[in-house]
Amino acid sequence: MLTPEVRARIESQLAAAPVVLFMKGSPDFPQCGFSAQAVAALRACKTAFQHVNIFEEPEVREGLKEFSQWPTYPQLYVKGELIGGCDIILQMYRSGELQQVLAETN
Repeated sequence: MLTPEVRARIESQLAAAPVVLFMKGSPDFPQCGFSAQAVAALRACKTAFQHVNIFEEPEVREGLKEFSQWPTYPQLYVKGELIGGCDIILQMYRSGELQQVLAETN
């Protein structure tokens, strides 16, 4: 459930960095294949990003689904805007669009 406190926490996390990945695990130890693929795409773009391990923040894990209207993880945000999940991240990476979006954050 998206309480005002959880909404504020998510908004604070999004404001903390231009690129934020809500994922299962951490970039060095992803805990699902989709999160691992998203991290690999971001690293291939040589972009700095913050991550939020949704396993460590169960309130955020549940509230983010309502906040973003996106049911799955990982979720990539650039400048506070939802880009999408693993499939979209990989599709954008392959087309070169992800590199362009991320270049605008530098």
